[in-house]
Amino acid sequence: MANTQFTNVGIIFGDVLRRYRSERNLSQEELAHRAGVDRTFISRLERGIRQPTITTLLGLGAALGVPAAELVKATEAEWLKRAEG
Repeated sequence: MANTQFTNVGIIFGDVLRRYRSERNLSQEELAHRAGVDRTFISRLERGIRQPTITTLLGLGAALGVPAAELVKATEAEWLKRAEG
């Protein structure tokens, strides 16, 4: 697969992160506090401007009460769904 096929993965991850955060009624500030990152970083993640490191991904999962792998799996599933058209 060419890298161009993955250009919107950051946006998709942001959508997934926002959905998980909203389902738990957490503000960006509360999620950031629980995950040990800055609130503006959560905003950038949700807008697809930044992508998390594995360390941050693990922290986000812990803060949301889900395995980090679940966030990745949900992102991949959404990416595949959008790729199919």
